[in-house]
Amino acid sequence: MHHAKNVLFIIIDQLRADCLNGALAEHVQLPNLRAFMDEAVSFTRHFSVTNPCGPSRASILTGQYAMNHRSVRNGTPLRHDTPNIATEMRKAGYMPMLFGYTDTSADPRVHDPNDPVLKSYEQSMNGFLEVVEMRLEESYPWRSYLMKNGYTFDTYWDVYKPVSPDGQTPKLNDPAMYRAEHSDTAFLTDAFLDGIAPHQGEGWFAHLTYIRPHPPLVAPAPYNDMYDPVEIPLPKRLPSEAAEKALHPFFGPKLDAYTAEKFVHGFADVEPTDENIRTLRAVYLGLATEVDHHIGRVVQYLKDSGQYDDTMLVITADHGEMLGDRYSWGKMTVYDAAYHTPLMIRLPGNEAMAGAKVTVPTESIDVTPTILDWIGQTVPNAMDGRSLLPLLHGDVPDDWRSFSFSELDFSEPEEPTLWQRRLGTGNSDSCLGILRDERFTLIEFAADLQPILFDHQGQGEFENLAENPAFAADLARLGRQMLRHRMRNMDHTLSLHSITSEGAKSRSRY
Repeated sequence: MHHAKNVLFIIIDQLRADCLNGALAEHVQLPNLRAFMDEAVSFTRHFSVTNPCGPSRASILTGQYAMNHRSVRNGTPLRHDTPNIATEMRKAGYMPMLFGYTDTSADPRVHDPNDPVLKSYEQSMNGFLEVVEMRLEESYPWRSYLMKNGYTFDTYWDVYKPVSPDGQTPKLNDPAMYRAEHSDTAFLTDAFLDGIAPHQGEGWFAHLTYIRPHPPLVAPAPYNDMYDPVEIPLPKRLPSEAAEKALHPFFGPKLDAYTAEKFVHGFADVEPTDENIRTLRAVYLGLATEVDHHIGRVVQYLKDSGQYDDTMLVITADHGEMLGDRYSWGKMTVYDAAYHTPLMIRLPGNEAMAGAKVTVPTESIDVTPTILDWIGQTVPNAMDGRSLLPLLHGDVPDDWRSFSFSELDFSEPEEPTLWQRRLGTGNSDSCLGILRDERFTLIEFAADLQPILFDHQGQGEFENLAENPAFAADLARLGRQMLRHRMRNMDHTLSLHSITSEGAKSRSRY
């Protein structure tokens, strides 16, 4: 089928929202993303509905909360018949091309036990055509590319170790073994530009997913030391790690399990000194700048090829990164930095809204319904997210949400996590929900643990007010709100269908 519309959906892995607006923005050069913001609509209160990578992408691509798709950990299967952006784009006649990865764990019920697809969680979601494989833990095409260009390494993970240019003991911000033109980010961009070129004029859909600035934190020159660590601000944190752990029993296991040394390779120990923390933050920002450079190449290609004004371009991230804030690394926590992500969307013909900022809460599950809505494809009732098209045109529906909601599962069935061992929680109650309204953030646990309440008109995330009697009414109100939200968003796959004497009928969810 011929289409006049193209869709390019870009996900950057682990990019914090405040790299574009907030605490880190003035310390990192992202000229191409900033230029795109001037041409697109930005969503300033956009949050991932779950973490980490696999679950967050499952939610983005299926439009479902984790409580419905239940692929809640890296390695937890996604049901094979769950509607997603690829299956629905196929119904509209598009071939869903994947340049990168989706981190989807296959449903073992529809595969033979010997099928290799069941031995890695980094599989492609049902419906996608994997044009080029670019997975963090595999990346065979990139590995082959490095070998062809003369790089040698004993094991694949050696590729992620910094290398001293003068043969000395490597430092945290020494460069990667490969040159910038051979990096994973450069390789993927080249593959996309080569792969998409023949489709000009056809109307196409492509999902381009960058691994960076996801750890391991190693960058090729000049990105490895383009930012002076001395000039990078220290993380936001309480006076001591002990004070952080005292906020709630959840934080002790988090800080002990996810330390800075787990985010680099080739170092036996990385002491959490201010110097080391600033250095790692500087490398992260360098990797973000590298991604920005290559996204600039992609945007320029669309313009040079005359496709920019026929293409819906979506740029977002799957989740955030603590980056040392609150003595924490990674994203397995409750703080905004782990969930708050950028979202920028440019629609052809929507120039009147160029540079606009939407300040109402939006969620990662809204992206897929928005794309489907724009191409005129019906959004399945199974999808919990809502189309952002009205907001993109400057209209906020009267019934738009007043809060955002996220979830986190911190269990591991095969080997209980540190949280499970210390808190005494099981596989079904090692999870939490986060509700953020204009003023408060409430975290409720499935296990018998006290909630957490932050007041952003007070000390924000630096003070837990859940046991303060003055906030008892707010705690109760927010708890009811979270319960109602979960009840209203229970799985709608078939709940609005009716079997009648005239056959099956259904009603649209929204």
